[in-house]
Amino acid sequence: MSTTAPATAAARPSVIQLAIKEKAALYGAYIQMFTDGGIFVPSTKEHRLGDDVYVLLSLPSDPQRYPLAGKVAWINPAGASTNRIQGIGVRFPSDEKGRVLKEKIEHMLGATLNSDRPTQTV
Repeated sequence: MSTTAPATAAARPSVIQLAIKEKAALYGAYIQMFTDGGIFVPSTKEHRLGDDVYVLLSLPSDPQRYPLAGKVAWINPAGASTNRIQGIGVRFPSDEKGRVLKEKIEHMLGATLNSDRPTQTV
């Protein structure tokens, strides 16, 4: 009787819950430079560009949680010289859910989007 290890299945996407409670925190986490929008997620877990991630996102003053199947498109590594928080930038999918979420966030942020205050990304 042989005892071989089972074949490994493709890695499942990380599941991350992110609750943003204040508009200022949303401004700091939103990634406007991505065409489809994106969100910065603090994380000490190691990720690679292109990794699939599943985020359950809560926005300020909104009881709804938004499920987001995105991809890692930005990495702030530990100990970055910019003193930014370690984590990943998740690009929204280019589908209807991603478009609706981008519009909702940009509506919430309004004129703040044009601010020159630093964010967690660029």
